[in-house]
Amino acid sequence: MARDNDPAAVKAASATGSKAGLSIVVPCFNEAAGLARLHDRLSATARDLRAARGLRCELVYVDDGSGDNTLAVANALPASGVDVQVISLSRNFGKEAALLAGLEHARYGAVLFIDGDGQHPPDLIGRLAGHWLDDGYDVIYTAKAHRENESLPHRFGVKTFYTLMNWRARHKIPEDAGDFRLLSPRAATALRQMPERNRFFKGLSSWIGFRQKRVDYEPAARAHGKSSWNYASLIGLSIEGLTSFSVAPLRLASLFGLILALIALFFGASILYETVVYGKSVPGYPSLVVGVMVIGGMQLIMIGIVGEYIGKILSEQKARPVYFIAEQNLKTAESERKDAAE
Repeated sequence: MARDNDPAAVKAASATGSKAGLSIVVPCFNEAAGLARLHDRLSATARDLRAARGLRCELVYVDDGSGDNTLAVANALPASGVDVQVISLSRNFGKEAALLAGLEHARYGAVLFIDGDGQHPPDLIGRLAGHWLDDGYDVIYTAKAHRENESLPHRFGVKTFYTLMNWRARHKIPEDAGDFRLLSPRAATALRQMPERNRFFKGLSSWIGFRQKRVDYEPAARAHGKSSWNYASLIGLSIEGLTSFSVAPLRLASLFGLILALIALFFGASILYETVVYGKSVPGYPSLVVGVMVIGGMQLIMIGIVGEYIGKILSEQKARPVYFIAEQNLKTAESERKDAAE
């Protein structure tokens, strides 16, 4: 029997009932200015894949509660030889929710995720599809080739994040990996089976296993507008990722507690030794104040870390939907051709 990531399997339906082909999911947030240009490039890439590989494609645009006219632009995009699906979320739920919405509503077996800001090169999609179809990889993820053009604080923050994320982890998350990646039908099916609501897409798509391959790329300059990600939002995203996917903060809290306990033990032993052996009365007010402040601060940090995890548990127990859809439209290439003929 042909494997789902074998070229022969492109002509058959996947095990989940999805049609064989590739769904290209584009999460969008205030991307109205550059969306039409991106659509032209993605449509051309999809047509090339069908001509060269016989691979049917669809474009799935997920509007994550944009404040501009992104939804109107998306609904006006033509189905030029490729099906176009537009999903509008009822409000801004965040990128992770938009990715999940695209994944759950993808009509074809394999799924590729690409950002709507145009910095991920559509020209690379053919190469990613080749690693799936020809080489049998299930998860083909992209990573920035280098970060020399980024600021030192940003690079330090990224390095710290991945160090904490992978500290004592059984399965490591590849450093510098982005959301721009392709999942084979069985990898996409595995990702859909993840029940958690506090999702960290990079971690989950790495955790499922299967055959994975890294592809380095150079991100393009942002053609329109500016990124909505600032240091505060990136720090918040890092905290969400850490507490959703890793127990490293809890282990660090335990480690810091152990270190402080050992320091206190040795400090107490030294005071006792000097008092008993030398009869010294050690003045303690400054050291006492500093010690209380350090221990009190560490306790508050540890309580905050535990609180983050309790909040995640509460969110999972509430079992609220990750997103709501306000509007969903589908334009097929066949129906658009018929309308044009009429």
